[in-house]
Amino acid sequence: MNNWHIFGHDWAVRYLQQGIANQRVRHAYLIVGTPNIGKHLLAHTFASALNCTAPDVTMRPCGECRSCRLMKSGNHPDMLYGELDPVSGALKIDAVRAVISKLMMKPYEARYRIAIFEDFDHAADRTQDAMLKTLEEPPAHAILILLANSLEALLPTILSRSQIIHLRPVSTETLRDVLMREYGASDDQATHLAHFSGGRIGWAISALQNPEVLDQRAKALDLFEQILVGNRRVRFDIAEGLSKDKDKLALYPLLELWLTYWRDILHTLSGNTTSICNIDRLNAIAQFAHNLSAEDVLKAIKITQTTLSQLSANINLRLRLEVTFLDYPYIR
Repeated sequence: MNNWHIFGHDWAVRYLQQGIANQRVRHAYLIVGTPNIGKHLLAHTFASALNCTAPDVTMRPCGECRSCRLMKSGNHPDMLYGELDPVSGALKIDAVRAVISKLMMKPYEARYRIAIFEDFDHAADRTQDAMLKTLEEPPAHAILILLANSLEALLPTILSRSQIIHLRPVSTETLRDVLMREYGASDDQATHLAHFSGGRIGWAISALQNPEVLDQRAKALDLFEQILVGNRRVRFDIAEGLSKDKDKLALYPLLELWLTYWRDILHTLSGNTTSICNIDRLNAIAQFAHNLSAEDVLKAIKITQTTLSQLSANINLRLRLEVTFLDYPYIR
């Protein structure tokens, strides 16, 4: 398993490795999990293993054969990617059709032609429909790997024709150990990042290597606190500011982060402080918990989840955010 260099998702790695070893590879995989949990790395490592030419199947991907080197460079001729729209950030039907047409061709040099589609849950229904014929009658050489944050927006026909792999949040203990052992984090760094990440190992590694990630997190949490203590005018102004970003999906990680804060408040109300993610905001969390009821928090969580689920739809973003923020409780 170590040659995959994937930590915290051991069962998923074992499952995919066994499929390769037993020559029981499916034509479509759907890897599901919250952003930065490791979907991208698992998909690309799996693709590398599928086309690796190492004689020992247990050593794939070897990282040394021609196929592995081409994968590392991003120039493998049999790897295809669905390009996201630069304006909306969503996968468009033309991009799907372009990839599918190439997927039908025989591989140039590998065992398989492999197509990876990121953020597939943000694709419109008609875009997902464009995938169905390939899922129903796939060429023997073709493998589709779809990545999604959740299953809610995916068509039942997509789900029924894909092997679904759910990636769960990595435990705080495991993440802390990985950060220290594999990435050289100090005890204090590893502890804080393991909590902050909410089990998203990709985010934790990124934050360790790039301090700007932590700066962005701090600003996002400051904004959240401003909303809770702010009046209606403040909330409208923040909604207006956030809605100016043309890429609606850029709000996804922001709202996901705010959900961790809401859950921290809920954990504090229930006395379960060991599960808190944002351990650098303990005083503020305790203050909010003192002024809110569990009903207030559960309502806020629900409205935030609703907004998250609608980001890929054709909505008036400013209005949606205004409704969300006005439904948040006010801290007097």
